[in-house]
This record gives sequence, structure tokens and C-alpha cells, in this order.
Amino acid sequence: MKRKGQIELVYEDETLLIVNKASGLLTLPDRFRPELPNVKDLLNAKYGQIWVVHRLDKDTSGILCFAKNESAHRDLSLQFENRTVGKKYLALVQGSPIQEEGEIDRAIAPNPHHPGKMIILKSGKPSLTLYKKVEAFKGYSLLEVEIKTGRTHQIRVHLKAIGCPLAIDPIYHENEGILLSAIKGRSYHLGKDQVERPLMKRLSLHAMQLSFDHPVSKERMVFEGPLHKDFEAVLKQLRKWG
Repeated sequence: MKRKGQIELVYEDETLLIVNKASGLLTLPDRFRPELPNVKDLLNAKYGQIWVVHRLDKDTSGILCFAKNESAHRDLSLQFENRTVGKKYLALVQGSPIQEEGEIDRAIAPNPHHPGKMIILKSGKPSLTLYKKVEAFKGYSLLEVEIKTGRTHQIRVHLKAIGCPLAIDPIYHENEGILLSAIKGRSYHLGKDQVERPLMKRLSLHAMQLSFDHPVSKERMVFEGPLHKDFEAVLKQLRKWG
């Protein structure tokens, strides 16, 4: 099943559905605006009842897992709860971490002054993020990030804490897009009467890989979701000019 600009089927069997979702699409129905498009409703419309195993933020693209029955849902939920599920992301960040790879072990809690935002706080929930730099560009870095806990906005908050916020993050970095002119510098020329539009104007975070034990066969399964075209376009220009 493919829905252009929304979700792409990565894998299906009698118990599992693995999809690659686009940025801007909710995982679950919104509590206040249930009519908004979301992955659960799209899958329910095609497969009947499905069970949500985990979720991604609306603006994060990438791999999501759903169960087709209650037994598979229980098994997979326990794997997430016991932290035996592997979760890897690609993050395009501003700047470059001091170390090529490392871990961020800092507790996270809701920001009491800004509802909907999270902050580093000693009294918060323990949170662990591993990262390594896979590519470096002028002003940006591409990181592979693995989370060992699943806190709200964990990657966004942890990367900002080490001085490398997501390149595009309207909540924690106040940057809503990447312009080609910012990458090419003096080599960029805009035609007369042309208006520059961002190469990408959504969260620069992609859930690229999910691994877990199959709920029936117990075989270790590894699923990957390719980057979407906008993310690839930015990386192409950074590799050329940055």
C-alpha cells in the first residue's frame, strides 16, 4: 500500500504492519481535531482494526510498527517496555558535536513554563541517547542517533543540550526551514522576480530503523525506511556545496 506523501508499506505479514510515514502526519487521531489525517485511521480503513505499538511525533518521519491482533500487540508492547527494541534515527543538526560519538545521559521533564515543551531537569525521568557523526558539512552535521529510552522530544532536547539542535525545529531551535542560499552562500543567485522557497521546512529528524523480535517466530527483525525526497534533497546540496 502506498499513499503518496503520507505512508508507504515496508512490511506486512499475518501479525505485523510496518510503514514509513511522512513528516506532518499524526500517528494517532488528534484528541481535539479527530478529523485530521493520521496513520491509524488510514490503516484501519484498509485492514480493519489494528493495534498501535508505538508512535512518532507528527513532524518526525520514518518507521512505525502496528500489530494486527491483541496477542502480537501485547508481545511487542512488552518489548518496548523492557527496552529490547532497537530504535535508530538520522538527525541533521546545526553545528558539530565535540566528540565524534558519545552518549547523552540527562533526565528530561515537562517544561513548567511552556506547556508542550520538554527540558533537561535533574528531577525528570532518566533518559539516554547515543549518537555518532556520520557526515560533516559546513555548518551542519548528519548524526545517527539511537535512543535507549522513549521520552517525549528526547532527541530534540538532548541534541540541543550538547549544542547541536536539529537544523530545523520550530519548537526548540526556532528555525523553520533550510534555504539553498544558506548552503551555497555567494554562489547562489536568485532570478529576477523569483522568491526563494526552503529546500525543506519540516523537522530534520527521521526514524530510519526499528528492530525487535517477531511476536510469533521470535526471529530478530530489522526494518529500515528510506529518507523522503525533501531530506535527500538537502543532503544532496550539502554534499555538493557544504
